[in-house]
Amino acid sequence: MKHIPALTLDDARTIGAAAEAEALAKGWAVTIAVCDAGGHLMWLQRMDGAPLMSAEVAAGKARTCIMTGKPSKALEDMINGGRNAAVTMPILPLEGGEMIVVEGCVVGAVGVSGVRADQDAETARAGIAAIGASWTR
Repeated sequence: MKHIPALTLDDARTIGAAAEAEALAKGWAVTIAVCDAGGHLMWLQRMDGAPLMSAEVAAGKARTCIMTGKPSKALEDMINGGRNAAVTMPILPLEGGEMIVVEGCVVGAVGVSGVRADQDAETARAGIAAIGASWTR
């Protein structure tokens, strides 16, 4: 039997708090979504001033990572590179979704929305780093 690490609610809170601290330090108003390995939302936080739509987008970016096992930017790059059939996939291919990788396993994902795509990703990575996890395999 294989034993797989799993996110806890405390992990999701820690990720959310660290991502929020990163966003506050940079003056960014974002929404932060943390999903478990099944793509189920564990944490959602829309900061004051974050765009209303960012709550849906952040969660979609996190779910995209879970469904594909890739950062959401990889799907955006695929479509921008001409793989137009990927547009029909049930994903949100926008940069800002990052996997949470522990012991080589994708245990969840963080999606951030509200600022430039690279800034969303930077915020997500700050959250993931707070629990000592990686965002790459």
